[in-house]
Amino acid sequence: MEIVTWVLEGRLEHKDSAGHRGELYPGLAQRMSAGRGIWHSEMNASRGDAVHFVQMWVPPDTESVDPSYEQLDVNAELDRGGLVPIASGRGHDAAISIRQRGAVLWGGRLDPGEGVAVPDARHMHVYVARGAAHLDGGGLLRAGDAARLTAAGSPALTADAADGAEVLVWETA
Repeated sequence: MEIVTWVLEGRLEHKDSAGHRGELYPGLAQRMSAGRGIWHSEMNASRGDAVHFVQMWVPPDTESVDPSYEQLDVNAELDRGGLVPIASGRGHDAAISIRQRGAVLWGGRLDPGEGVAVPDARHMHVYVARGAAHLDGGGLLRAGDAARLTAAGSPALTADAADGAEVLVWETA
């Protein structure tokens, strides 16, 4: 599996049997390729603060590869607004690489009232991680809500006018 971890709040400590260690924070994308096998753990890096994160597993195009690890701070890209590639099997600059040519994870920290177009792809999974957003044709999505789209074109996704939204959008072939 290609395991992508995205921290929404707090800090998360990663350790694995290949010797990779890291502390993840909001805006730092992490990918671990399990490959032929790896032991790993993620733990709250703080004894007193909460951690809230999303971990997504994507089947790779190629099996039985060596386990690997990558992390990349994408805060500067997120600060520019809109949707930005966080993890990509298509070689996007400023995104972690995943071994799945048909998949891209887009992320956005949308300001109140900011709108974006959901990429036009055969299969899309729109997840509102924080705040709320209105999806054309899908209605209001609050934190924790998701919508799966099939050949839906490129509907508008508009952040809540008061609070904005943080969204994760998976594009798959």
